[in-house]
Amino acid sequence: MAPPPAAPAPPSAWQQAMNNAYTSPIPVRKTHLGNALASEWTKIKSVRSTMWTLGVFFLLVVGIGLLVAGQTQDRDYADVPFTIPAFFGLVLGQICLITLGVLVTSSEYGTGMIRTTFTASPQRYRVLAAKILIFFVIAFVVSAGSILLVGLMTSGMHSGPEAGDVDWSGTVLKGGLYVSLLGVLALAAGSMLRHSAGAITAMLGVVLVPAILPVFLMISEGTRPLGEKMMDYNAINSLAKIFEMDGEGGGTSQLLLLVGVTVAAIAGAFALLEKRDV
Repeated sequence: MAPPPAAPAPPSAWQQAMNNAYTSPIPVRKTHLGNALASEWTKIKSVRSTMWTLGVFFLLVVGIGLLVAGQTQDRDYADVPFTIPAFFGLVLGQICLITLGVLVTSSEYGTGMIRTTFTASPQRYRVLAAKILIFFVIAFVVSAGSILLVGLMTSGMHSGPEAGDVDWSGTVLKGGLYVSLLGVLALAAGSMLRHSAGAITAMLGVVLVPAILPVFLMISEGTRPLGEKMMDYNAINSLAKIFEMDGEGGGTSQLLLLVGVTVAAIAGAFALLEKRDV
């Protein structure tokens, strides 16, 4: 006859403690991109530099735009869009978005808070993707809204019979997209370089050097073609083409080039983010 089964051993002290452990009433959910977006939105809206930088950008675009519009006549808009005055403000205003784009990433590395961010969200790619999306939306809304406001106010000031009826919706979209992509490019540069001053300097070189260097390249016949291409595709002339400064629509090829460069920079930022330590 088989012996009866042995009675189970009484639970140890630590097992009893585990059974009586506190259970949080907050449901545990798997994190996703939406959580990272909410986190980055909270960060960017709670930092004073964001409001100051965007405020200066808005004042530059709208203020300079209205000053230029006030010096023009109705006949000046016979074959050009009413948004042209916004171009002069964007030439300076784009520096604000470039600076803000760099600070979105590099400031966390400078303060060391990036360690806390990556501890809370170990999926680093998700953090960078959230930063890019939040910044791009904010930059595009502010830049396109500023250009639209200048266009509306200019059309109200110069809507006489001598003014033309050139469609300017494309300049609002492409102009806002161009300067927003410059900001995203700066964000990627800030993520790769991890240093605010270095990334801002590098981006200023990207914007200013191609606008200055063609003057020297065109001196020689051998380098003239390169100078002409650089002249056509630098940031200032690209915006001028988008705003139809020459009376003809354009800027699509310049915008596509910037899209390609920005995508390449973002890919490099993602690759380095996973390989380097914080």
